[in-house]
Amino acid sequence: MSDLYVAAGGGGDPVGTLIAARAIGGDRAGPPLIATYAWERREVDPTAALLGAGDFEGLVSEAAAGGGGFGAFTPATRVRPPAGSTVPGLARDLPARLLLLDPAAGLAALARQIASMAAAAGGRIHVVDVGGDVLTHGDEPALCSPFGDALTLAACRLTGVPTTVHVAGPGLDGEIEERTLLERLGTSRPLVPDRDAVAAAARALAWHPSEASALWAAAVLGARGTVRTVRGAIRLTDASPGLYPLPLEEAVGHNPVARTLVEERPATLRAAADVSQRLTGIHGLASEHPGTPRRNPPAGGTPPPDRDRTVKSLREAAGGADHLTLRYAARALGLTWRDIPALRTALGSHTPLLRLT
Repeated sequence: MSDLYVAAGGGGDPVGTLIAARAIGGDRAGPPLIATYAWERREVDPTAALLGAGDFEGLVSEAAAGGGGFGAFTPATRVRPPAGSTVPGLARDLPARLLLLDPAAGLAALARQIASMAAAAGGRIHVVDVGGDVLTHGDEPALCSPFGDALTLAACRLTGVPTTVHVAGPGLDGEIEERTLLERLGTSRPLVPDRDAVAAAARALAWHPSEASALWAAAVLGARGTVRTVRGAIRLTDASPGLYPLPLEEAVGHNPVARTLVEERPATLRAAADVSQRLTGIHGLASEHPGTPRRNPPAGGTPPPDRDRTVKSLREAAGGADHLTLRYAARALGLTWRDIPALRTALGSHTPLLRLT
């Protein structure tokens, strides 16, 4: 018997969820089952859409006892152009089985899907959110992507399966301040993953553009201080390595979108996204938050050959920060997220962040 781990918001959350799964369950039960949305930033997926089963080739169809089913990724899975997705790459590089959360048919269907996954795992559900916007009250100034997490909470609530919500690295996604999240977490006693848990995700961390999961991994490994990210500066503190559990009902109680979804049970995904719009001003299916600045995409290419000059340039771009994320470093040099492995090689970096001090 094992448990189902749900990466609450998609994007890079499966990377952090693997670290959390190792901390919670160890590796005795074999590779964990991790359910995730295929939902990426525009730089990864030019459609910026919430992808479903029809957007992939090579998904494995899994049937669950009692009916129902879901799709599982393999290293051979491919996304259909023009969409883009990092999930097939994560299926190759994470020691886990990745399952597709496909909410296209609405909240009730998503709940049935998660229940089937939990039945296949044979245990309870652990929802993992890296950063903590799963506990949004909907009015935080830097909030930009509350819908996926709220939809996850509501669907898990409707399954009736015992569920725990875990906030990994409070504040590390830059949406809600650490102090605010620690107040909302109350008396939750954090579990801190060990270095082996981070090592299990090392192959994915070497190339994936996720900043929040990289920040959490770095904090677990001992990094502290200010980190320059694409969205701004984030500080790693002694609270950053923690994985903070709380009951599902308490998490739903914090999140007005999740609470309203459970109460109203909208029949379609569009109607569920409209709830987010009504309560937070952020429509769940919009490709970008209205306040997100538009930038021309970087050209990509080859990292500069002169390491010393490159480091000097990055120090200037960091604005006094102690560390840089690789995603920000690539952008500062006019590179894309696909150039991150080459940039790591050029700089001789083997850690989740670039240390500048």
